[in-house]
Amino acid sequence: MRIATWNVNSVRLRLENTLAWLNETRPDVVCLQEIKCQDDQFPREAFEQAGYNVAVHGQKGFNGVAVLSRLPFDEVNTGLPGGDGDVQSRFIEVVVSTPEGVVRVCGIYLPNGNPVGTDKYPYKLGWMERLKAHIAERLTLEEPLVVCGDYNVIPEAKDAARPEMWVNDALFLPETRSAFRELLNLGLTDAVRATTDQGGIYSFWDYQAGAWQKNNGIRIDHLLLSPQAADRLKAVGVDKEVRSWEKPSDHVPVWAELGLGG
Repeated sequence: MRIATWNVNSVRLRLENTLAWLNETRPDVVCLQEIKCQDDQFPREAFEQAGYNVAVHGQKGFNGVAVLSRLPFDEVNTGLPGGDGDVQSRFIEVVVSTPEGVVRVCGIYLPNGNPVGTDKYPYKLGWMERLKAHIAERLTLEEPLVVCGDYNVIPEAKDAARPEMWVNDALFLPETRSAFRELLNLGLTDAVRATTDQGGIYSFWDYQAGAWQKNNGIRIDHLLLSPQAADRLKAVGVDKEVRSWEKPSDHVPVWAELGLGG
């Protein structure tokens, strides 16, 4: 069972690329971020024709998350608990059934947090605290759980081609990385780091300053696995070549393959 995450940076602008990638790689469950449209504007029919069930939590003009699944949804929840009055569409959670039992997948678009000296950074840290509380509760279910998405977190210096560029950025501040480690310390496994300690693995290249051509990237799109999911981890990949396509997103898909019936 292949579960993937991709910040598509506007699903309607990247529809052709997204469908091409789906047709080429055939993932079972895909979490999309930054769809930048309301629910009724999401190109649902195109994905359904490609063989996917669709769950959407959209927002006008920015943010927005969605899940595509070859398997029917047993359950769909939207909105991260604990945020009364939080209108930003950044969290969606689904449950699907396989021959070996259920799999729970959370798709997240974690706040960027910049500029640091504004209320955007406390919002980011507060959102991470809410996420930690929710995942801690979900872990008590002791089922395969994948929490994936654009975390807007560079976990370590080796996750950036030029870490010195990011020392004062919300993605790399010590408080941000500490909050990410607290998530991992709940018992989650970073799928990429379960398979390699190497640097040079990136999921985002800015549109500016020739970042893609210079391979000046960062790794901010992550799949975190519960123990029950980590025990079934078979393979991990980053579909880097997608960044070289026409009209690309600045992010690329990242995926994990679990030993479950897809």
